[in-house]
Amino acid sequence: MKIGIVGLGLIGGSFARAYSGAGHEVLALEKDPAVYEAAVREGAARGTLDREKAKACDLILVCVYPLAAVRFLEEYGPYFGRHPLVIDCCGTKRKLTEAGMEAGKKYGFTFLGGHPMAGTQFSGFAHSRGDLYRGAPMVIVPPEGAEEALMARVREVLEPVGFGSITVTTAEEHDRIIAFTSQLAHVVSNAYVKSPAAQVHKGFSAGSYRDLTRVAWLNPEMWAELFLDNRENLIREIDTLIRHLEEYRDDLEKGDREDLVRLLTEGKRRKEELDG
Repeated sequence: MKIGIVGLGLIGGSFARAYSGAGHEVLALEKDPAVYEAAVREGAARGTLDREKAKACDLILVCVYPLAAVRFLEEYGPYFGRHPLVIDCCGTKRKLTEAGMEAGKKYGFTFLGGHPMAGTQFSGFAHSRGDLYRGAPMVIVPPEGAEEALMARVREVLEPVGFGSITVTTAEEHDRIIAFTSQLAHVVSNAYVKSPAAQVHKGFSAGSYRDLTRVAWLNPEMWAELFLDNRENLIREIDTLIRHLEEYRDDLEKGDREDLVRLLTEGKRRKEELDG
């Protein structure tokens, strides 16, 4: 297959390594010449994705920030033709999927929203890995009324990457759930390390600290854009968390051991149910 990849950060770079490692031709569009040259030198990309070559691609993965993704679809959309599947890989879906579907109808290409559910606390091509997506879930937002033949083609073009599952959903459902499973976790982790105690934690911390603070090491520009793009869902999750934290704080202030045990037991029980 011929794969076009827009953006060679952690996400796009890992796709490039996976497809090229599986013997497919990867063409890349990357604004940083040094990153592009590194990808070619390391065999992750074979050449540049331009307007003429885009129409020959079987799959084009758009792995940049949401606003940049919309600009790319508007600029390159007229040159795609009908052959490529175009899938974005951004962390929010509603605005981008709407823009992508409109561009697809306008220019005649097939667009799907996508979100690979894998990553690390680090960003950039230097941290990309060919096995990043192996066994991970991939979320797909197809066009309304999409036929099974389209989804079969999606599974076929994504197969070399090694995803463990493909979840089909709507843009609205994706953004509602991702506010909890991903965005809230990044907010909490980033806020948690602002405690003065974080400055003297060495020698007093182990797995709990490490697990809770891992994603505090984030890309501020990217996450700020994603948070704002999904602000109403994320605000709701933050408000829910604050309400629950206040329950623990109130019991501590009152010295109410019985109710504190109840809160802790309820949280433990819910985790057990979630883990099966």
